[in-house]
Amino acid sequence: MLATATTQKNPYEVALENFDLAANALELEENIRAMIKYPERMLTVSIPVRMDSGRIVRFEGYRVQHSTQRGPAKGGIRYHPNVNIDEVKALATWMTWKCAVVNIPYGGGKGGVTCNPKELSLGELERLTRRYASAILPIIGPEKDIPAPDVYTTPQIMAWIMDTYSMNMGYPVTGVVTGKPIGLGGSLGRNEATARGCFYTTRGSMEHLGIPLAGARVVVQGFGNAGSIAATLFHEAGAKVIAVSDTQGCIFNDRGLEIPAVVKLKNETRTVAGFPAADRIRPDELLALKCEVLIPAALENAITEANAHAVRARVVAEAANGPVTPEADRIFDDMGIFLIPDILCNAGGVTVSYFEWVQDENHLFWEENDVNAKLEKIMVRSFQDVLKIHIDRQVNMRLAANMLGVRRVAEACRLRGLYP
Repeated sequence: MLATATTQKNPYEVALENFDLAANALELEENIRAMIKYPERMLTVSIPVRMDSGRIVRFEGYRVQHSTQRGPAKGGIRYHPNVNIDEVKALATWMTWKCAVVNIPYGGGKGGVTCNPKELSLGELERLTRRYASAILPIIGPEKDIPAPDVYTTPQIMAWIMDTYSMNMGYPVTGVVTGKPIGLGGSLGRNEATARGCFYTTRGSMEHLGIPLAGARVVVQGFGNAGSIAATLFHEAGAKVIAVSDTQGCIFNDRGLEIPAVVKLKNETRTVAGFPAADRIRPDELLALKCEVLIPAALENAITEANAHAVRARVVAEAANGPVTPEADRIFDDMGIFLIPDILCNAGGVTVSYFEWVQDENHLFWEENDVNAKLEKIMVRSFQDVLKIHIDRQVNMRLAANMLGVRRVAEACRLRGLYP
């Protein structure tokens, strides 16, 4: 979204490249590769929607189930003008390894609709959502595939999907989606979970590298849900968030931004660009700021071989999915930048989605402190699991995380065998 590169690599090609690197490092047999590398199911649907004007407009939607080897497919739904099948395939693939890295009993899935939700009225958004839910209804369900929010989708949109599914089933099925409003079986702590996971893994990285958290300079690219909450958590922990950005602009203050005030402005105006106690800078300047931690929290391909050399962070924490390309990974390795890969760094969201699903299925709900404590335990353990591979095998953190995820899925595949 804020990348300065002139070309963008197909995200699915990136996902396959990362799989091959991990499979080669694991010396994975060809038979297992053939069974776990590619999506199990890909659905493309046509979504005719009656607009407020009475005109019917056709949208296109997707749902990809990459793997169900370790459990039901799990993954968000995004509404964005650039959604396409390759992006959804890539995101579903990453979800498989992400769920395996944090060792929760899910496979990977993802969905999307090619649209601009900012141009739709609330009624049009609801009709689009219910038509899309009806179209993918045959392949979703609490035992099959469990959607969740992603880019430009919300708890309200999850509520409409849950209601559409339930009306077709004839009874309420709260576990068909996660990320729902609390009043419909949502989990406390879910909204902050992705950012909390990013915070816990970044804190672990800083401890590993001997970087004090207090006073550490943090830069956040993308100020949506994950980026804004991550900035808040680091601010509360005593770090100095010196720059943040959104689609409208970037702001910088080398003494540190007053993050609660930035969040308030963002909520009121939908942008950080007008924040008075800061200077406006360009997106490429933001990436080049000297800092301890850089958090790409926007969209994929934000950091490529075209701009990676400019990065001066000691730790890059991928709160977004796929923000750093393989070419940029190699540049970071050469520069000694410690990268926390997306399938580990932002896995807090799917972890608390798993908690929500467990609570829905058992009709028993937890206190927020319990949710956060369980999340911290899983994220700290998962970071240590990946760090051990990083140290023992002398590979970068991306490859270490992919090796862990692929290895666990491969193990499940061997145990299950091939039917018939």
